[in-house]
Amino acid sequence: MKNLFKLSDISIAEIMEIILESLRFKAGMKYDKLVGKRVINAFFEPSTRTQYSFISAEQNLGMIATNFNVETSSVKKGESLYDTMKTFEMIGYDIAIVRHPTIRYYEELEGVGIPILSGGDGSGSHPTQSLLDLMTIYEEFGRFEGLKIAFIGDIRHSRVAHTNIEIMNRLGMETYTTGPQGFDDGSAPFINYERALCEMDVIMLLRVQFERHEYDMTLDRDQYYNEYGMTQARVAMLKEKAIIMHPAPYNRGIEISNYAVECSKSRIMKQMQNGVFVRMAVLKRAFE
Repeated sequence: MKNLFKLSDISIAEIMEIILESLRFKAGMKYDKLVGKRVINAFFEPSTRTQYSFISAEQNLGMIATNFNVETSSVKKGESLYDTMKTFEMIGYDIAIVRHPTIRYYEELEGVGIPILSGGDGSGSHPTQSLLDLMTIYEEFGRFEGLKIAFIGDIRHSRVAHTNIEIMNRLGMETYTTGPQGFDDGSAPFINYERALCEMDVIMLLRVQFERHEYDMTLDRDQYYNEYGMTQARVAMLKEKAIIMHPAPYNRGIEISNYAVECSKSRIMKQMQNGVFVRMAVLKRAFE
């Protein structure tokens, strides 16, 4: 049984194996050892890409998927996360996918006897999103060593940035942050935005997470777009082989223009596609 809570717990060798396994699934590899396994998708926060790409991955592997409805559950009566997960174990589920707003929620779940794969913990970690980002970068460049990436925007609230910076540093990438300094939390060296546009191999835009802000933004939406949004003019500033990424959902007209979402440098749609194959790989890994 292998849980997946954060990538900092996993060796580089194992991360590379997950990426290569994901690429094999994308190339059409078949795997039937999970057929009939029962999986509960327990999302305590809203999700489209993570939740439904897990469901797609589960269906591709022949698993039996159930989606947990928080609003009609005993959580509304005060049931703890541990007791909810223990219930799923006892009634016959083989594995759980959990997204929860509490940072390190999984520390409450010691004693649950089925694998748990994290779909994100508050503003802490998002391991499968990071893995699909890595898969997309590896597909593009065939390596990680020496690549430069800048995370632009709401670093403070981004579990994607926090997870990616740690693992990308271990893989030999150069990581930077830029954007409004009020959003920065010191996770990586801060550089000038214009410099980032001209020098980076990868630009990772981050959604402004209005729902998580505990402080007032100094910029309104229009000001943010004018100063930091990925406009057509800024796309033209990027290196010839540079790519644009975004974990999504994206705020069109705030951090990214309609043009940039699907321009020739954008890999945003490929990230979504790759999420299915990464999640197939980690589901397979959970039972190895």
